Parts: sequence; structure tokens; C-alpha cells
Amino acid sequence: MADPKTPEPTRRSERSRQAILTAAVELVGEVGYARLSVEAIAARAGVGKQTIYRWWPSKGAVVLDAFVELSGGSQPVALPDTGNLKADLREVLRATVKELTDPRFELPSRALTAESQMDPALSQQFVEAVLRPHLKALQERLRSAQRAGQVAKGVDLDVAVELFVGPLFHRWLLRTAPLTSAYADTVADLAIAALRPTARAGAPR
Repeated sequence: MADPKTPEPTRRSERSRQAILTAAVELVGEVGYARLSVEAIAARAGVGKQTIYRWWPSKGAVVLDAFVELSGGSQPVALPDTGNLKADLREVLRATVKELTDPRFELPSRALTAESQMDPALSQQFVEAVLRPHLKALQERLRSAQRAGQVAKGVDLDVAVELFVGPLFHRWLLRTAPLTSAYADTVADLAIAALRPTARAGAPR
């Protein structure tokens, strides 16, 4: 039998990893991304700087993993599919607005968005780890609506997804106006109207 007093390396490493991710999120909120440093994360987490560099190449990579962890990690993304496209997508966009305006998510998300403009590798990781699963889930919901005749055949679903999320991120990123649930509903309604099948000539409207 193993000595119960002997530290278990895997468990110890996981505790350190969680402490680092928690420290990164806390510090982004307190000092902002520009003033964040690996040294500060290490001090807050109670680990050595080399422990961080053993797992992550940069502070941006740490913040990315912290953000992924905060938003549910690698859990599959499932969107509602009740058959009512408008109700389902209003719910999805309202949830997106709630997340974007939650300080716990907004600060690291803005930091990653800004940093990814200067770091193509981080940008690709951000897209694949954070954005892509949600975009794919929305695309699948629209494909389901397309099979049900609620979305026109032949619609480019990659572009259709952008009709829903693009306006939200534009308003959030540039702060041109408040990002609200009412705005999310308007975006959902207008995008759905644009994607509906057109009436056949001579058919009743």
C-alpha cells in the first residue's frame, strides 16, 4: 500500500493549475491585461514562475485557459431545439448578452480579444477553444430549422451564423450602445426574417 502521507503528484499539479487559473482571472479583473504579468500570477497562486512556464508559453495562454475553464471547459455546447426557431434563438442570444456583460467573463474576454490581434497563434487558439464550439452549435440549430422548412434552402449557414452573433460582438467590442436582451431579441428577429424561405410567385402570403 502507498504511504498515505506521500503527496500525490497529479493531485498536487491539479491544485496548482487551478490556483494559477483562478489567480489569472482575479488579476485581470483587478489590474487589467496590460499590467498583468506571469510573476504576479505566480505570486497570487503561490507557485514558482517556472511552474507556469512549464504548462503555458505566455500570460495570454494562461488567461485563455482560465477563460475556457470559467465558461465551462470542454463541455459540449447544446442549444435548445423546441421547433420554435424564434424562441430558441432569442434564448441563445440573450444568454450570449448575459455572458458578454458579466464582469467575470467580459474582462478576460476583452483581454484575449485585444491580445489575439497581436498574436496569431493565440488568436487561432481563442477561436478554436472558445468561439468555434458555439458557432458550430448555432450552425447545427439553423441546419435543423432548414430541414424543417424554417430557413431557406441554399442559405450559406456560415454566413447565417454571423447574422446572429456579428451584431452582438460589434456592439460589445466597440461599446456603440448598451448590449441588452431587447437588442438580442431584435437581432434574432431580423436575422430569422432574412433567412425565411421566400414565398413562391402566386402563392398566398
